[in-house]
This record gives sequence, C-alpha cells and structure tokens, in this order.
Amino acid sequence: MDYHKDRFEDFSLMVFKKNKLLAVLPLNKKEMEVYSHAGLTYGGLLLKKEAKLKEVLFCYQHILKYLSEEGIQTLHIKQIPGMYCSNPSEEIQYASFVFKALIPRVDVASTIVLFGGLKIQKNRMEGVKKGAKLGLEVRETSHFESFWNEILVPNLQKRHGAAPVHSVEEITQLHHNFPNHIKQFNVHHGEKLVAGATIFEMPHLVHVQYISSNDDRQQLGALDFLFHELITQRYADKRFFDFGTSNEEQEKKLNEGLLYWKECFGARSMVHSHYQFATENYPLLDSVFI
Repeated sequence: MDYHKDRFEDFSLMVFKKNKLLAVLPLNKKEMEVYSHAGLTYGGLLLKKEAKLKEVLFCYQHILKYLSEEGIQTLHIKQIPGMYCSNPSEEIQYASFVFKALIPRVDVASTIVLFGGLKIQKNRMEGVKKGAKLGLEVRETSHFESFWNEILVPNLQKRHGAAPVHSVEEITQLHHNFPNHIKQFNVHHGEKLVAGATIFEMPHLVHVQYISSNDDRQQLGALDFLFHELITQRYADKRFFDFGTSNEEQEKKLNEGLLYWKECFGARSMVHSHYQFATENYPLLDSVFI
C-alpha cells in the first residue's frame, strides 16, 4: 500500500485482546465515512488462522463502536472472495446480517477450478491452434514497459477513455517488492509484441490483473494461445485461476463479450459483495449469543 499512500487519508485499525493482536483492518477515511482501503482490490478483516466466529464478530462490534465514538457514521467493507482465503472465512456475511448492513454493490469474478473443472470449449481451442500454427511464443519478462506502452495503455484509452490502475512505474515497483508474486507474460509473433497479461500469483491461486492485445488478436488467436498455456501448463498446479471481474461503468454493467470469453475457458462466477455498516448498530450483537 505504501506506493500510493499520498492518495488516501489512512485510517487503518488494529484490534487487540489483552495486548494480543487479533485482527487488522486497512481503512482510509473520506469525510465522515471510512472504507476498507480504496487502494486495495479487496478488503476486510485480516485474521489469524485460529480466529473463531465469536472473536471475529466481537472484532466487528468493537470496530463499529470505536468508529461511532469517533463520529464516523458509515463503514464500507469490500469482501475478500472466499477463494483467496486459506481457510473458510465468510464471517462478514453473518456480521452484515447481525449489524443490518446494506449491500450497495456486488462484483462478479470469473474463476476456473483447475482440478476437475470444466474443459476449455472448442471455440477457444480453435484460437489456440491458430496461434500455434502461426508460431506465437509466450515469454515471461520482468520488464513491463513494452506491454504498458505498446498494448495496455493505448487500448484502455481507445476503448474506454481510461488508464490502468497502476502506472508502469508503480507496477515495476510492486514487482521489485514482490518478484515472486507479480509476473508479466507477453505473446510475440516473431519479434512483434501482440498481447500480454499481468498476473498476481498466490500460493493456491493466480489472479489476472491486466489482459490486453493488439488489433490482430482474432487473426492470431493471441489471447486464446496465451491463456491456454497459463491455465494448462504454467499454473496447472494451482487450485483457482481468477480472471477477475467483467464489470464496467463504475461496476454497474457487465461486459457480456468479455464474460463469455472467460467462461469459454471453463470459468464460472464467484461474487464479492460490498457492505455498508451503520456504526451506530454496534449494540445489535449483544443479543445474538445464547
């Protein structure tokens, strides 16, 4: 988080029990509301593996109580998708029920179960075969400039009038900090860069942060060729392959074509909800346990 600390007013919290750290909640503050950090894709309580439901619920209660006493009216939390957790960890869904939280937004991620999941559909395999016939080559690199400057930035600007969340300097710095977790895979047709993907790698899961290609993707089958190799070879030993969301227009719309493309690789939907807690509701937990 440190690389973009200047963009946010940090309000991160730690929860202790008898001087023992139980949980961490990365937050930033905006006026009289706090957000599970807007500089992070996902949010919520970071817990020890040993944390039990009652402890977690009391963590939420004391966080809400503290925020209420500080004059903060609303806590926004982005759910961490279950596939990212090392153990089952959906306490926030029950906490949202107990504290009468609202769900103002739901994002849909397309995820492949790599062991015993669905087969890649025929229409994607046609692109894979086309790419192989044309001699496409996937290359892993620690240099992000070519993909950013030649493919990703121009495409996002042309199609959406937008820019990547990370500048090339930021993604380079993140890769420097976490070289084993952030990878760049580029597709070359001869020496020409035609497509690429930026991958965030975790012990049992990979997440696709960026996907983009030049205008020859249909004729070359470049993205089909790339993801076939990533799914069936490079990351075949992982449990999940997360394509990320297909939401656009401030997450209110679904890109149907992009969603279909991901699903043809065997991906299916997993949701991560955004919860809005009224801090004044912290006493509602008092009557739950019997």
